[in-house]
Amino acid sequence: MRTIEVMDTTLRDGEQTTGVSFNDAEKLAIARLLIEEVKVNRIEVASARVSEGELKAVKRLTRWAEQHNCLEKIEVLGFVDGTTSLEWIEEAGAKVINLLTKGSLKHLTGQLRKTKEEHLSDIKGVIAEAEKRGITVNVYLEDWSNGMLSSPEYVEYMVDGLSKTSVRRIMLPDTLGILNPDQTYEFCKSMTDKFPEVHFDFHAHNDYDLSVANVYYALKAGIKGIHTTVNGLGERAGNAPLASIIGVMNDHLKVESTIDESRLTKISGMVETFSGERIPSNKPLTGENVFTQCSGVHADGDSKDNLYFNTLMPERFGRVRRYALGKTSGKANIKKNLEELGIELGPEDMKKVTKRVIELGDKKENVTPEDLPYIISDVLKTEKIDKRIKLKNYHLSLVQGLNPVATVSLQINKETFNETSVGDGQYDAFMKALWKIYEKLGKTHPVLSDYWVSIPPGGKTDALVETVITWDYKDQEFKTRGLDADQTEAAIKATLKMLNIIENKENGVILNGK
Repeated sequence: MRTIEVMDTTLRDGEQTTGVSFNDAEKLAIARLLIEEVKVNRIEVASARVSEGELKAVKRLTRWAEQHNCLEKIEVLGFVDGTTSLEWIEEAGAKVINLLTKGSLKHLTGQLRKTKEEHLSDIKGVIAEAEKRGITVNVYLEDWSNGMLSSPEYVEYMVDGLSKTSVRRIMLPDTLGILNPDQTYEFCKSMTDKFPEVHFDFHAHNDYDLSVANVYYALKAGIKGIHTTVNGLGERAGNAPLASIIGVMNDHLKVESTIDESRLTKISGMVETFSGERIPSNKPLTGENVFTQCSGVHADGDSKDNLYFNTLMPERFGRVRRYALGKTSGKANIKKNLEELGIELGPEDMKKVTKRVIELGDKKENVTPEDLPYIISDVLKTEKIDKRIKLKNYHLSLVQGLNPVATVSLQINKETFNETSVGDGQYDAFMKALWKIYEKLGKTHPVLSDYWVSIPPGGKTDALVETVITWDYKDQEFKTRGLDADQTEAAIKATLKMLNIIENKENGVILNGK
């Protein structure tokens, strides 16, 4: 099996993402995790001559790397500028320069306005100076993909000339992300066939969402090194994402690398935090939803024989498989989640809970496993209450500058009563309309003595809300709970439970053996 080198450029190319900038402490934390735990072979950490802040950050990185015997893994982008970049890199304490050169005739003539002979001579001058200073040189052929499309003779001339120097690696970037997999294979194979002794790296960009596919074909063509960024950071559409590349290398190409894939989730989370660039929930391997089954059919198949598993087992990446709860859930989804919580329900209770989960799934995007104990408690306790009083419908209105208004239609023992009232809030207006009905009927009602709202752990803005209300009725206190995606509706459900408990007591009905 071939062993492929992975160079991660999150701290250099990834930092070119619009709005992303890492401070020196963040750069060190990411570098340490990439080298010590993820175990990438090399990291590109900065561009020479950028700023004093960048120089300070690289100095901090190289001091750490020297203390941990991995200074050769720290690389800095430099330019064909005589000794200027080399002096910057030397001051920063680094020992590897990734020299940016022109990989297409168009870039050479359009930017440098030099001949290929002059450019190669300038590069060789920097290489010779780097050798004197003990700095290892890798070379980027910038715009190499366009070079192969429009000026392949120029590319071959440059690679031939560079292959006869002390350059450690020649790096082939698809700078503008223009290649498709067929072109990538053809162009990379041309390089590896003509220059079999050269160590070539491939550097993909994702403008057509083809970076991972292009890396796949570059490796099939014999490329020895791959460049990645964590979470696919990079300018425009970004670079080839580290996690996806490792998944493809391990499962499809069966090539070796030093990467510990169990640490990929950790580094992705760290870079997400430091960059402020959120990981899409459906991003392969590291997205929140990628190891979550939503369909009840899938959960049932997994229960019977892991029918919906593939080789991307979540445990490989420090993750666990989850079964989503919502309107597409079936009993199998709920059973899987209950097993995780250590809860067992009988067939009838399971039907009731499943029905409630589906109802809630119609109201909110996601019902979380943490919601389940609340739902079970709400459903099973509600079932034990004889519903003599029913809320036929209600209307709540809230207009800026005006008091909220509630209209309530309540059925008591099959007779319907309607009332409207204003209040200080929507729930207050609802209660005042309710008590109007009770006062007209001469019925006593309790006093609300406490009102408590909570959401399950880890809840977000669309989380289920549990409202617990304490009532004082004839010098006795009792509590009722309501559960809904909307706080006011949860409170109304708790109130309706209270009305039925009192109505049942007044009519001599014994609840729960009490």
